[in-house]
Amino acid sequence: MSPALAHRPPEPAPRDPAGAALRTFFRLSAAWGLDTRQEMILLGQPGRSTFFRWKRGDVRLVPGDVLERISYLLGIYKALHILFPDPAQADGWIRRPNAAPPFGGASALERMLGGQVADLFVVRQYLDAQRGWD
Repeated sequence: MSPALAHRPPEPAPRDPAGAALRTFFRLSAAWGLDTRQEMILLGQPGRSTFFRWKRGDVRLVPGDVLERISYLLGIYKALHILFPDPAQADGWIRRPNAAPPFGGASALERMLGGQVADLFVVRQYLDAQRGWD
């Protein structure tokens, strides 16, 4: 090995966006007080073994639709924390009944647990409109 190669700094570890997204999702889930069933629905119903592997941090392959779901959820979380400076109020909002048209008296969490990516999109879009981000 040449002396120049022997003294090179180590290569940085490759970034793991899927692993980071899942770790953030599980922190968000804890803040919202979600149970395993709710987590699985929000992630698009992965198989149980896959889900628990992800929860342990063993991330091999995360489908694009799961990353899309997490992106919507993180946007919802961020919007809530902008709209409600009190973290307890922001995190509790998803469970409160809401008379706004997208919810029809149900909570945002109930809407999101419809299981479709579109349900997450509608909640995110509603919050963006509340922030003035049409």
